[in-house]
Amino acid sequence: MKKALSLIAVVVGLLALPVLALAEDAPTSEVAYVLNTFSFLVNGVLVMWMAAGFGMLESGLVRTKNVATICLKNISLFAVAGILFYLVGYNLMYNGVDGGFMGSFGLWGPDDAAAAGGDFSGGYAAASDWFFQMVFCGAACSVVSGCVAERIKLWGFLAFCVVMTGIIYPIQGSWGWGGGWLSEMGFLDFAGSTLVHSAGGWAALTGAIILGARKGKYTKDGRVNPIPGSNLTLATLGTFILWMGWFGFNGGSVLALGTAGDAISMSNVMANTNLAACGGMIAAMILLQILYKKVDLTMALNGALAGLVAITAGPDTPSPGAATLIGAVGGILVVLAVPFFDKLKIDDVVGALSVHLVCGIWGTMAVPFTNSEASFVTQFIGVASIGAFVIVSSAIVWLVIKYTIGLRVSEEEEHAGCDTSELGLEAYPEFGRGSQGLK
Repeated sequence: MKKALSLIAVVVGLLALPVLALAEDAPTSEVAYVLNTFSFLVNGVLVMWMAAGFGMLESGLVRTKNVATICLKNISLFAVAGILFYLVGYNLMYNGVDGGFMGSFGLWGPDDAAAAGGDFSGGYAAASDWFFQMVFCGAACSVVSGCVAERIKLWGFLAFCVVMTGIIYPIQGSWGWGGGWLSEMGFLDFAGSTLVHSAGGWAALTGAIILGARKGKYTKDGRVNPIPGSNLTLATLGTFILWMGWFGFNGGSVLALGTAGDAISMSNVMANTNLAACGGMIAAMILLQILYKKVDLTMALNGALAGLVAITAGPDTPSPGAATLIGAVGGILVVLAVPFFDKLKIDDVVGALSVHLVCGIWGTMAVPFTNSEASFVTQFIGVASIGAFVIVSSAIVWLVIKYTIGLRVSEEEEHAGCDTSELGLEAYPEFGRGSQGLK
């Protein structure tokens, strides 16, 4: 009797399976839709948190008399990025690229009618995708602010940010992430070693050359005068924040969290991101000890950031050991690149060129070592073409600003500090203006 009942139960269960599957199809796809949307939003917040990291890092590495200005630049450029990515950036980067060189001009607007009607095939809410992509746009522009600090006018800088976030970044981004011509060639840049970091680095390099160095940075006989930052505690805090935010930067770039496979991929990406930062910092510290017999804190901090930038192009395919080595090479490169730019008399206040440009290139070119789908030739074409486009376009913008509203503060204003000359206030008023003049 028991055997007969068991057999009936099995038969009924088998007959019910198709019904249960049909009943679960919609909820499962809706759950995936919700989880994907949640991933975009939470990881986007982490990437926005990186704006605070850039702000604190740069505040610590500029002089006391320029701290308030650099804080204002970092938060206002994020506001500019948000508005411009809505007005033109998103559609220019993603709408109708179709293997070409750019999308379309026009306002972005969310369209979630299908999901509201029960069709979740779109994968995620439209605004969650816009938000996630927008914070990357802001990050690219943040690379520029620290490099050209302490001698650029506030409104001249923000005028450049308008074009960088609204036109330059979206166009080159469409080539890779928007389904443009580089994507068709097989160019791979998982989270933006080139499309975000080196793109920002090329724009910063062009601006630094056109602006010129800070007064007193380089002497006529070729010596370099170090100009210490105001607060290494803030710089360290900024690095920690950036390190934390990078988990959203790279982890969120999996672009999904609706399946176990997605969760595994995101976990591996975050682990590799962390190990690359560790490798970059330790390698930089060891090389600093060998070369200079001392470990410079600011260079060690940049070593961690160099590892993070380096792994960003391909955090999904390396083994943990390979990720650590990729980051370590980044840490070595940043230690060598900082004095290299000084020899060229290119004044980079925070080391952005060494971290974001040099290591962005290295990370992009390293992808084929761990990803058989990538080609060194295609990766090089991507790096070179984006570099050429950003250099030419940003040079035009920098020069137009220079000869219209002006780009650089006067020598007297630079000596007094941008806080008092540009903002009429001081970040640390209790120190007194008399103590700030030469700091």
